[in-house]
Amino acid sequence: MNLNIETIRNKYSFGLDSRDWTVEGAIEDIKSKNDRNVERVNYRPFDFRYSHISNKTKGFFSYPRWEIMQHFFKHKNIGLIATRTNRQQSLGYFWISELIVERHILDSAGDSTSLFPLYLYPETNARQTVDQITARTPNLNLEIVNQIAEKLGLTFTNEKDTSSGTVSENTFAPIDILDYIYAVLHSPTYREKFKEFLKIDFPRVPYPTDKDRFWQLVQLGGELRQIHLLESPVVEQYITQYPVDGDNAVGKIVYRENCVFINETQYFAGVPEVAWNFYIGGYQPAQKWLKDRKGRTLEFEDILHYQKIVVALTETGRLMGEVDKIEIA
Repeated sequence: MNLNIETIRNKYSFGLDSRDWTVEGAIEDIKSKNDRNVERVNYRPFDFRYSHISNKTKGFFSYPRWEIMQHFFKHKNIGLIATRTNRQQSLGYFWISELIVERHILDSAGDSTSLFPLYLYPETNARQTVDQITARTPNLNLEIVNQIAEKLGLTFTNEKDTSSGTVSENTFAPIDILDYIYAVLHSPTYREKFKEFLKIDFPRVPYPTDKDRFWQLVQLGGELRQIHLLESPVVEQYITQYPVDGDNAVGKIVYRENCVFINETQYFAGVPEVAWNFYIGGYQPAQKWLKDRKGRTLEFEDILHYQKIVVALTETGRLMGEVDKIEIA
């Protein structure tokens, strides 16, 4: 980089240096790397950005939390996101991601946000074999897992075997536990019952005690997971329209009569109120995603992406109702 520090600060709106981060430190960190390591990261719910990835403290990031994020860097993984404390803007301070996440992903006051990887990968070095490098282990307390297995009459396996095209209901894998937890966390009854506790600590999820209810919740949790990752084909079954041509510039955003206006003439039609007002943590994604793009022009892929968000939020509301029909032990 040939620009001076203040020019870079102003060009990219970095603001003032802090105790633990400086523009100069970020530049030096990037310059010290042979590989820029630009990766897709999860910035906010349904909002993905690209960033240089570094494990250096007080470098490009003030605190990269590499002991956790390394398990997502160039690895296939998935993690549960939750907060220890929150402002109770909503009862839903939970999310899921397959990527490195930004610490404010659930709330602008996100110092207590944590990402819990489902799998742990070993640290790599030049002498390890390919098999050693790619091996991963479940990030689960096996004592608890064994208690669940015994209670449900199931056998636990480290990886879900789908090679035959069918999955045995006599075994369960880490992803099943994650999906069960994710379903419970999306139960309106659970959230209301434990709302005071959820303000001050990480959520505690009751162990499953009934095999049939366990699999029902696993199914619903899996649907929620795939929808939130925008991997489910359901999110491409658009329920909205974008009927007016124009410059696609995001200006004043107005919600009126199930239409989301991005400027004076262009709008997304058919946006349910439940999607527009839906909270994830301290954010309303259908509103925030657009507000974060004010002054920008939406590309074709952006328009499709926003329509997927609306479907995902609408489906989340529906699936939460389905979860609530199941008695949670």
